[in-house]
Amino acid sequence: MKVVHQRYVAHSEAHYAGNLVDGAYSLKLFGDAGTHLAIIVDGHEGLFAGYSSVEFLAPVRGGDVVEAEARLAARGRRSRTIEFELRVLCRSSDDTGRAEVLAEPIVATRARGTGVVPADAIRNGR
Repeated sequence: MKVVHQRYVAHSEAHYAGNLVDGAYSLKLFGDAGTHLAIIVDGHEGLFAGYSSVEFLAPVRGGDVVEAEARLAARGRRSRTIEFELRVLCRSSDDTGRAEVLAEPIVATRARGTGVVPADAIRNGR
């Protein structure tokens, strides 16, 4: 099971030279996608316990269009292992507003973490 969120990255999100967006931006999107996944799987937003790994593989820039994927990798009684991937789908060409759809998405960030369902929120039979 997985969910995918797509979003335009506003130029105002860029904080660094080269129009770069900080890595926390990817993690924020992972939080949103992970919460959506938890609602689908458990009928509850759940609580995110932490990341076991995070890899920043390529830059995210203002003007990009990205997609954040959250995929259920394993399921315990109350814990959920979630794998995340952020891909750049479109990239701004310059500061005039020109942009292109990339022939192949660029994987910018990968992560793995654990979400927890509160004991009183576990659905019967799930």
